[in-house]
Amino acid sequence: MNNRQHGRLRARVAVFACVAAVALACDQITKAWASRALADGHSVPVVPRLLSLRLIHNPGASLGLGASMTWLISLLATAACVLLVALALTTVSMWWTVAFSIAFAGAAGNLIDRVAYADGFLNGKVVDFLDYGWSIGNVADILLMFAGAGIVALILMGEPFSARDRERHLKSLENKRGSVGTQSEEKHMGPEPQ
Repeated sequence: MNNRQHGRLRARVAVFACVAAVALACDQITKAWASRALADGHSVPVVPRLLSLRLIHNPGASLGLGASMTWLISLLATAACVLLVALALTTVSMWWTVAFSIAFAGAAGNLIDRVAYADGFLNGKVVDFLDYGWSIGNVADILLMFAGAGIVALILMGEPFSARDRERHLKSLENKRGSVGTQSEEKHMGPEPQ
């Protein structure tokens, strides 16, 4: 790895760490606030029929799925966090790095709850307080949703993930420019004489 690549890796690591730390702090601070302010079980309307604040402790995943397998959800979240760090170290794209850091913060935010509030093996409950009427979630869930949408957008836009992808992308752009230039020249020259 040359100095330039090493410098870019350091920049991506710094961005990953900063974005993940800020996002994770937002999640944990809002959960701490909700645990104190909403502890008596009351509901606070924010946007009528769309959003209210109500504290619950969710043993499952999204929509309460897997409530009896909290330990498995915790192990999967741990594996996801490790994978997201590995992917962030592998990519050459700052956009992919940001998406992975946001996803990491979301997964780690709920994993922290499962560890911190456990009375057995990784069986703690997640602090949820954003009541949408059909589901109750938290900031970590929002982070995961944004990260997922961002990853889909990066795929659709063709954002290169690796150095090999970047080279292919650049060659593809050069080929497109070359074919556009050739077509343009043919138009200016007109039809060949018979």
